[in-house]
Amino acid sequence: MKKLLVVVDMQNDFIDGVLGTSDAVAIVPGVVRKIDTWDGDLAFTMDTHGDDYLLTNEGKHLPVIHCVKNTPGWEMNGEVKSAIQKRFPHASCYRKPAFGSLALAKDIAREAYLYIEFVGLCTDICVISNVMLAKAADPEAQIVVDASCCAGVSPASHHNSLEAMKVCHVEVINDFD
Repeated sequence: MKKLLVVVDMQNDFIDGVLGTSDAVAIVPGVVRKIDTWDGDLAFTMDTHGDDYLLTNEGKHLPVIHCVKNTPGWEMNGEVKSAIQKRFPHASCYRKPAFGSLALAKDIAREAYLYIEFVGLCTDICVISNVMLAKAADPEAQIVVDASCCAGVSPASHHNSLEAMKVCHVEVINDFD
């Protein structure tokens, strides 16, 4: 079966940086385990902004400078980066200035995966955006979100996002709420 694991925005600013949360810190070991045991293809996304972030539409709604390219906050979490480099040195990286990656969705459509699993940050923003793009790009694929390897802006918005994805025929696994 042709499978893809998508690791969404496991970057320092979202884990223990300016937009970090204890829930984000807590999922790092699970994401690393998922990468270490994955038996398909792997892709990852990186939220990527420039020095003009505050002038963008997103910056006007979320005026917290984060994930500026080539800064420590933009970098992948060290443990996650090591796991990817060790097992998937040629993994596709999608640097995206917005919540979802159209390039990732186009590649998903072209590859016609049968199973696509998502993990990462933030459930309620970038994970759900990329999940919905994948669902549109490959509607016959089984789309799965591992809730134990995702965290949202808050526990409530994490839960709400998982419920919204379920309504859209996305399978949510390891949802312990």
